[in-house]
Amino acid sequence: MDSINITFPDGSVKQYEKGTTPFQIAESLSSQLARDVLAATVNDKEWDLARPIDEDATLKLHKWDDPEGKHAFWHSSAHLLAEALQELYPGVKFGIGPAIENGFYYDIDPGEHQLTSAEFPKIEKKMLELAQEKQPIVRADISKADALKMFGDRGEEYKCELISELEDGHITTYTQGSFTDLCRGPHIPNTAPIKAAKVTSLAGAFWRGDEKRKQLVRVYGITFPKKKMLDEYLALLEEAKKRDHRKLGKEMELFAFSQNVGAGLPLWLPKGTALRDRLEQFLRKIQKQYGYQQVITPHIGNKNLYVTSGHYAKYGKDSFQPIHTPEEGEEYLLKPMNCPHHCEIFRALPRSYRDLPLRLAEFGTVYRYEQSGELHGLTRVRGFTQDDAHIYCSPDQIKGEFLKVMDIIFFIFKALKFENFEAQISLRDPEHKEKYIGSDENWHLAEQAIIDACAEKGLKARTELGEAAFYGPKLDFMVKDALGRRWQLGTIQVDYNLPERFQLEYTGSDNQKHRPVMIHRAPFGSMERFVAVLLEHTAGRFPLWLAPEQAVVLPISEKFNDYAHEVAKQLNIQDIRTQVDDRNEKIGKKIRDNELKRIPYMLIVGEKEAENGEISVRKQGEGDKGSMKIANFAAELTREVNEMINQ
Repeated sequence: MDSINITFPDGSVKQYEKGTTPFQIAESLSSQLARDVLAATVNDKEWDLARPIDEDATLKLHKWDDPEGKHAFWHSSAHLLAEALQELYPGVKFGIGPAIENGFYYDIDPGEHQLTSAEFPKIEKKMLELAQEKQPIVRADISKADALKMFGDRGEEYKCELISELEDGHITTYTQGSFTDLCRGPHIPNTAPIKAAKVTSLAGAFWRGDEKRKQLVRVYGITFPKKKMLDEYLALLEEAKKRDHRKLGKEMELFAFSQNVGAGLPLWLPKGTALRDRLEQFLRKIQKQYGYQQVITPHIGNKNLYVTSGHYAKYGKDSFQPIHTPEEGEEYLLKPMNCPHHCEIFRALPRSYRDLPLRLAEFGTVYRYEQSGELHGLTRVRGFTQDDAHIYCSPDQIKGEFLKVMDIIFFIFKALKFENFEAQISLRDPEHKEKYIGSDENWHLAEQAIIDACAEKGLKARTELGEAAFYGPKLDFMVKDALGRRWQLGTIQVDYNLPERFQLEYTGSDNQKHRPVMIHRAPFGSMERFVAVLLEHTAGRFPLWLAPEQAVVLPISEKFNDYAHEVAKQLNIQDIRTQVDDRNEKIGKKIRDNELKRIPYMLIVGEKEAENGEISVRKQGEGDKGSMKIANFAAELTREVNEMINQ
């Protein structure tokens, strides 16, 4: 029997018989590993545990704690959900059913059946019944003709549409029990590990994301290998509901939406505007120290600008449509991104190597069309402001600029207490260099600059081949919030494409014309999304230096309103953001209402405080802090803010 060499992640190599499966290899290593393993990666490709390996290969085995293990577990759970739906609702038709970051979904056409949340317990019960049968999940290759016949005979028009676009010889199905699905895999070997299931919600989803096609029902769910894990997850969901930025934004009077203004177009209320302004000033101050120059560009641009940049060809069909002017043939677009405008600013003056690196920054509002079903609070909107900057530099300056941008991102994360974050370096696919623009030399220089910059900062970044944009490699930052959810915040992207398209040039020290490299960077991403993430991370309890209102004065009756306003006046003079709640309400209600607004300090004033020139201090989350003079409180709060900023 022929043998093959299997290389493990630690570099060790073992020989196995040709045709050995990853599961058999796991068994040979440890019986515990064989019980825990869920999926495999063979030669950097996702692989079923029961699928034979016929050549020398690298092998990674994945358990529940690995993202790949969870992905296979939840992908198989999507099939289990579909099998349960098929049994409970005969005639239901299936679209797609992928694993997602937390769980999975399946898009279905329920036909005559009406699916509501009242059905969830019945679906969950059926899923667990089927899981307990320990059904093997079996992969099979199938010809295109046979696949079309199989799914066509079942009336599965959505599956047939997908099959019609696939290449013959590369089509596979997976079967468990009475359910067979068109699928690339991989899957767990059988349904036995699925011990807890929850159908979480229903939503509408247009087939293939096309508003002109039929709206299907998207059934969301999540599963776990232990019931305790599901209970912990549901408790986390309850906490997430309390922290929902849409709920907090309303309670704290930060932002609002209006159908009259339009879906996905947030209105920033005075307190939200103050918060945003403080974040902008915070970043402007840092950027000034790093040599950035602020610019301002219009909210619209001539269509030709985006034809030149390539954005119109790539996104034009799915964007806000052109604005026609009274002049024949003249068309403008709402600005979908700031970079083309910044390229024109670079071109506005002759540039020399002495001007580089040129760092142009703008809090630029852009507009991108999102389908109404995709809109979600501040995290998915149609108009948003990016903390955008574009750095124009020479190839040998890339590493230095990356290091400086990383400093800014780390500073922001620390100041806002995003202590748990990870990074990903996205490089080009070395096997398919033809997909990318730019010379091999420039790509090597840029990729090595990013890798070296991460090493120099001691940043352990995951490297992904083939994840680079066609115009350059990039570094993405993912933060984990207080609930352990991952959010992408902060991107640094090298770009060889736009300088080429806009024919950007500078005169080098050799007196010759050279093409600059462009670096895109946005530490916040967008102000809207960043505020949403910050709200949910802090549960609305912003750091004291950032809070829209740092203190509120609560008079215990109308008799002390004048004194309350005098306290607020003295504190505001000392740059402590203070308001007065002089409503004719009982003090208990005022305290409860202002706690909902997450104002850090509540200052209660009555007869004793007015006589002595004092305030009674309550701190959010800590309760009564006793009475003190106004000046002493101001000094203490200022010290607290300065300590935070200095840290």
